[in-house]
Amino acid sequence: MRLLQIPLVLAGVYLALVTLTWLFQRRLIYLPLGWTVPAVGAVLPGAEAVELDTADGLRLGAWYVPAAGAAPQATVIFCNGNAGNRADRAPLAVALAGHGLAVLLFDYRGYGGNPGTPSEAGLYADLRAVRRYATEKLGVPPGRQVLFGESLGAAVALAGAVEEPPAGLVLRSPFTSLVAVGRVHYPFLPVAALLRDRYSSLVRVARVRCPLLVLAGGRDEIVPTAQSRELYAAATVADRRWVSYPEADHNSRRFLDDPEMVEEVAKFVLRVVHNR
Repeated sequence: MRLLQIPLVLAGVYLALVTLTWLFQRRLIYLPLGWTVPAVGAVLPGAEAVELDTADGLRLGAWYVPAAGAAPQATVIFCNGNAGNRADRAPLAVALAGHGLAVLLFDYRGYGGNPGTPSEAGLYADLRAVRRYATEKLGVPPGRQVLFGESLGAAVALAGAVEEPPAGLVLRSPFTSLVAVGRVHYPFLPVAALLRDRYSSLVRVARVRCPLLVLAGGRDEIVPTAQSRELYAAATVADRRWVSYPEADHNSRRFLDDPEMVEEVAKFVLRVVHNR
């Protein structure tokens, strides 16, 4: 009888694990981490703190980083990954501004002191609010906007590019879907059945109609490089470029403010906004 009870106990434990995962899955996906966003002047002198209003009534904090020296040639809208806040991306914004580009850094709902709770639909709505601000308040039309998304933010940026094409789209460490990433990290769970937020980028990427740049690290253990490559291969737009850094992992400094990477991105942005 005791031997017969062991499988029942294990099944009960597994069922409890699956149930808890389903209930708290968004706490595993979205990691605001509770860090306080410093004053913009302490991180980015010369940048401006701005507020964005979403269609569902939230007000989000953001920073506008002007181009160094002259009027911006384009505005890069940066979509963060699933952890941290906009202050973490300040070095990249400074580096891009040095190439004549303005940058909008923003935090999703629930991040960086913002109200609300993050979800797939919510993050898409947040990006719409940022783009609307760029168009209506800054006077930057979609044809001079470039979306730059990292990791989870790559899925957000890709969805935004399909909805309203920007001048160009930069995807750093993109995955094919959140289901695919979940299966890598939780192979013992029925991920496809559990996930509410799916970020099905592989389904969307064939609908991208703007120039595309994909950046990936060869030693990425969070988003396997093979997934980034598969997403790139599924794109149908003629103007697309794949750049891999074999030594880089998911959180490598290479993707923050490395001069080679920044130069790659800046050249891409300037080319697509000027149609060169």
